[in-house]
Amino acid sequence: MSETKSVNRLNVIIGAVLIQLSLGAIYAWSVFTPALKAVGWTKLDTQVVFAVGLVTFALVMVFAGRALAKWGPRALAVAGGLALGSGYVLAGLLGGTNFWVVCIGVGVIGGAGIGLGYVVPIAVGMRWFPDKKGLITGLAVAGFGFGAMGWVKMAGTWGHLIATVGLANTFMIYGAAFTVLILAGSVWMRMPPDGWKPEGFVAAAAAAGNGGQEFTAREMLRTPQFYLVFLTFAASAGAGLMSIGLMKLYPMEALQASGYGVVEASAIAGTAMAVFFSLANGIGRIAWGTLSDKIGRKPSIMVMTVSQAVVLFVFTAMAGSESLLYLGATLIGFNFGGNFALFPTFTADIFGNQRVGQNYPLVFLSYGVGGVAGPVLGGILGDMGDFPTAFAICAFACLTGALCTMMIKDPDHKEATRPASVHGFLHQMHLDHLENVAEYALHPSHFRRASTASPANEAKDRVA
Repeated sequence: MSETKSVNRLNVIIGAVLIQLSLGAIYAWSVFTPALKAVGWTKLDTQVVFAVGLVTFALVMVFAGRALAKWGPRALAVAGGLALGSGYVLAGLLGGTNFWVVCIGVGVIGGAGIGLGYVVPIAVGMRWFPDKKGLITGLAVAGFGFGAMGWVKMAGTWGHLIATVGLANTFMIYGAAFTVLILAGSVWMRMPPDGWKPEGFVAAAAAAGNGGQEFTAREMLRTPQFYLVFLTFAASAGAGLMSIGLMKLYPMEALQASGYGVVEASAIAGTAMAVFFSLANGIGRIAWGTLSDKIGRKPSIMVMTVSQAVVLFVFTAMAGSESLLYLGATLIGFNFGGNFALFPTFTADIFGNQRVGQNYPLVFLSYGVGGVAGPVLGGILGDMGDFPTAFAICAFACLTGALCTMMIKDPDHKEATRPASVHGFLHQMHLDHLENVAEYALHPSHFRRASTASPANEAKDRVA
């Protein structure tokens, strides 16, 4: 590999991390919730803004996937940076405490900016690193997790921005910083030349399961594999997003119930979110992506979702202890971060490397589903004082996701070009032997006619 190509690949990583550092602002939302509650917001209000941001993020990402080829990755990243920055600045200029102002500025406009920019580093990174899809995707999205820690700490215990300049000014400072970082990172967001590949890299034969078969979005939607991946991502992401939304509020209550003072409980809960969760979130993206290159995407997702379920089941017993809270936040963050390295590469493996920029946004809509279900569930049950039930529901959802992943087999591209049918579903699921059972259930009269016309019955007729 020439020095120029090496530098280009390195620059892609740098640009991706700069962009994702800013896009990770959505995970720093919990640092604002105590101040908003102090001015009259309910727990549900805080979670609604978070959920709106997540849903807008996911919906706009579908548009971004389609616009990627037309606009180009650099222009799409610039648009995302301008939208994200302007949303936070708008919320700050209009006071920073009105629910609808913050919901529109941070949730709608800011969420749209994240959706525009998010797909760019993933699609560009996979094209430059076809030999290390899991690792490069993990690195590309690691900034998203690490960024949350920095933004939380700058607003809180490191920079004391909220305490010194207030919510409104903090929103505006963040908006300006997001714009600058994303515009800087967009400089290196470009696809490699047609036909380019790393030195020594030999592309695998075009086959299902290795990214060699390219499915259009319509073809992908005709496969049961898409819906199984969708359900798994929704369950796993929703569990993590509910935890993010409550990582400040719930541990504060649990710690105070264990005898900690308000100030001490706030500091411990803030550290659990800003340091342990955020660091593990970023590290998990790299670690799970690297592991999946070695053992495969499907086993990695199954291990991740099952282990997340176990942690969620016991988290409410851990939250009242400082050391156990840090451990729980680390494990939840580590597993949650893995979603964003594993599902893009799993989508590429199943439905094609070249079309991941168009297909993954449709899979990522599941993140929007989880973004509504998880935080809103946590907010409603939190206002009812029943946090354990919220964590238990999300744990069961993760176990369901593991079962869905276990059922995923390589799809048949030829079958996906045909309209959906029972035969096609069973064939895609590698359950062709059940086709007669399904056919009998749907059309029992066909089997009765066939039985009547059997050779044995014809012989009886001739004797008669």
